[in-house]
Amino acid sequence: MLLLLYGTNFFSSVVYQVPTLTLWGGVGGIALVHFTDWRLILDYVPYINGKFKKND
Repeated sequence: MLLLLYGTNFFSSVVYQVPTLTLWGGVGGIALVHFTDWRLILDYVPYINGKFKKND
């Protein structure tokens, strides 16, 4: 159905856009960690979680 709607040229051009979209997704993920509570998100990363343990 999508092939009839968009055509084959659309799907062949999407292949070239995948690396760019992957890069922008990575940049968006890093921005999300940077602008939110980074400690909340990075507590799930094993190496970083052990590095910043709280001394209670």
